Amino acid sequence: MTGQLNRIDVTVLPLSWTKPLPPEAGGSWSPALSPDGRHCAYISDRGGRPQVWVQPVGTELDFLVDTGPEPVTCVQWSTGGGWLACQLAPGGGPRHEVWLIRPDGSELHQVAGFGADDADNMRWLPGRSLLALTENLTTGLLIDPVHNTRSVVAKGSLTVLLDVSATHALLRIGPRGDRQIVTRDLTTGADTMVALGEQAIFAPDGAVFARSEAGEFPALIRVAPDGGVSVIAAAARAEVEAFTLTADATAAAVLWNVRGGESEIEVVDLRDGTRRRVEPLPASVISELAWSFDGSGLAFTAEGPGQPHGVWVFAGDEVRPVSAARPAPGSVQPTLEVFAAHDGLELSGWLFRPAGDGPHPTVLWFHGGPEAQERPGHSPLFQSLVDRGIAVFAPNVRGSSGFGKSFVNADNGVLRYAGIEDVRSCVRHLVATGVSDESRMGCMGRSYGGYLTLAALTRFPDLFAVGIDVCGMSNFSTFYQHTEPWIAAAAISKYGDPVEDAALLADLSPITRIDRLTTPLMIVHGENDTNVPVIEAEQVAAALTERGVEHRYLLFPNEGHTFLHSTSRADYLHETVTWLTDHLS
Repeated sequence: MTGQLNRIDVTVLPLSWTKPLPPEAGGSWSPALSPDGRHCAYISDRGGRPQVWVQPVGTELDFLVDTGPEPVTCVQWSTGGGWLACQLAPGGGPRHEVWLIRPDGSELHQVAGFGADDADNMRWLPGRSLLALTENLTTGLLIDPVHNTRSVVAKGSLTVLLDVSATHALLRIGPRGDRQIVTRDLTTGADTMVALGEQAIFAPDGAVFARSEAGEFPALIRVAPDGGVSVIAAAARAEVEAFTLTADATAAAVLWNVRGGESEIEVVDLRDGTRRRVEPLPASVISELAWSFDGSGLAFTAEGPGQPHGVWVFAGDEVRPVSAARPAPGSVQPTLEVFAAHDGLELSGWLFRPAGDGPHPTVLWFHGGPEAQERPGHSPLFQSLVDRGIAVFAPNVRGSSGFGKSFVNADNGVLRYAGIEDVRSCVRHLVATGVSDESRMGCMGRSYGGYLTLAALTRFPDLFAVGIDVCGMSNFSTFYQHTEPWIAAAAISKYGDPVEDAALLADLSPITRIDRLTTPLMIVHGENDTNVPVIEAEQVAAALTERGVEHRYLLFPNEGHTFLHSTSRADYLHETVTWLTDHLS
């Protein structure tokens, strides 16, 4: 990281919310501070489903803001203080609605995501009661709750509205892995390129702060109104994961991704360039940085092994909990394993190892994305398996984020074969180091990780004793046909074109080789998943039934691509642990 960092002497205060959480609970997340930083709104599933809560910072006096029966996935507090913008997931599915409600729970009404539309990327404009958001990755809108109006600011394929000034819109345009940030003149419609990347914001003087992906590792830059570029934060072997700017642009909080997935927070004074690192942090993985409008407080979410998501606020050199659970006693802390793939590429992953000498029965867990990253966060599944003597290895195979541009693009298109081969490299490493019993290996994953599980089971049929596919793709052709159109359009840069690359996609589809799958398989899916539609699970289940292969199919009603209800997660956890234990013990 650039510059000289000064350590902040932070006091981590005792946890204010220590109510016991069931192991399947997600905790609290999506913090949003009131303009003066004295109150915090956040999402918590302590009542069984994600709902909005508001709590004075430094007290335990939390109260529910009732938005109805549907799960809430995100909340943001208007910079004027009068509204909470809430993103809801009807039926637990990936299509979102946006509703506004007063912090006292009055005047609830819907403003976006009507019908089949999907509303996302909410942002309150500083000092104004205007909410910017995007529908269907095509239409940027400004919502004015005072005058009850919706104004179209920008339209275009794969377009996201990031911010709006008096004269320009700040847009993100393009598919996954190839996105550009541009300013669009609201009078002429002309676009000006700002940076390669996904996150950006206007400063009051018209400058743009952006997370630039032009280099190997993302950096935070400032692009002046005259086009001059200055680097605010950059490092040779660490990523600027995200940033947030105070409304007056006097300070930036930078979230760093370091050491294979751990987090650091750096506060940069943009007036004199001084830097301070917030430490110690309350957990190993940090996300969702958010300043209060007056800059007095910085809220964030923190999680770690055995420690569910919790909401914290940094203010006055103190890190104060708002809604956070204590780490479960005896939780296993993972170690970072680094090893070489079949072609020499450096891979890594987090190993959760049971007590006692190995080799152990082992489960490989593959994250989604594939541009996501496995990090040392909270996983009730991992802890439950280790308690039963089963090791868990969660690798970051090529295509994962957190390790630079070359690595995240190393599985695009025809390169996906090498990503699948990384699975076998993981097994070889675990067996060679004495961690794992090669006769008792299992694999599982969610979303893209579910696809990778199916791909491994069909290409290496003798490698695993058991598998679990959670919301994974089995057939690229049917995926492209049935997923949301904006998801399909954005995925072409990663997987390939469904027409031009049809032969490649067919060969990469596990359904093409389903005759080779003989491993006992559990298939898990949400009934309302429109990201990876349920047909991806149904065709696998039907094929295994026809061939007499041992399998189990769990379909969760009122859930989508992510299981949002605690009861669903509890059932999923129980069934998954039972299935793996029965086949690996």
